[in-house]
Amino acid sequence: MNNLTIVKVGGAVVEDPTTLNTLLDDFAAMQGNKLLVHGGGRAADKLLNRLGVEIKKVDGRRITDKETIDVVTMVYAGLVNKNIVAQLQRRGVNALGFTGADLNIILSHKRPVKTIDYGFVGDVDSVQTEVLFSLIEQGAVPVVSPITHDGRGQLLNTNADTIASELARALAKSCGVTLVYCFEKPGVLMDATDDNSVIGTLTYDKFKEYQATGIINEGMIPKLDNGFDAIRAGVASVVITNTDGLKNGRGTRLVI
Repeated sequence: MNNLTIVKVGGAVVEDPTTLNTLLDDFAAMQGNKLLVHGGGRAADKLLNRLGVEIKKVDGRRITDKETIDVVTMVYAGLVNKNIVAQLQRRGVNALGFTGADLNIILSHKRPVKTIDYGFVGDVDSVQTEVLFSLIEQGAVPVVSPITHDGRGQLLNTNADTIASELARALAKSCGVTLVYCFEKPGVLMDATDDNSVIGTLTYDKFKEYQATGIINEGMIPKLDNGFDAIRAGVASVVITNTDGLKNGRGTRLVI
């Protein structure tokens, strides 16, 4: 296997049937080896609300207590993952759904308590690529949900952007990897209210400058941190875009 494209999809793209269908049409049409990573936080919030489970977040990051890890596992690894797999099969893509626990693909540890106890949130320790390589070479398309495990039977909620970055970094040791973060905006914006203000190329220094001045903030920060980590680890290309960008190649390209 020479090249692989990893697409991470999240945010409103996953939650809205129209944008999800567009994304899956475009993903199915992509040539070559590919892998999909998805989130689903808004769907988890809806079910948590229906079940009367309090949603706890700090700076946009979820606090995952015992009730919450049960619900997010049901949503991410079950409802969202299997819906995407079924929709890809309908499009002729031989998709196979995974969590990090399946085939021991992603091993994590529970995040240590410092100032905040995030609960059952996992930070990645290792990624096993051999089985993924074998499956992809046989024509399968992995669809990975953001649930990992600690090797001792505990499932952990792990940031989907991080999952995509860690998979890209591990797989880049053996092939050329393109990592695409696909969400509802056409790229990283100079003005969050203007979709025409896409930053075409973003260096790490400019990222830090824009972060300091507030141009880049909130959920975009961990996405970019993960993207630049991937570039440093040998991933050939990292792009942040929307569903249109999968077809036309537009968006924000990260460079060191």
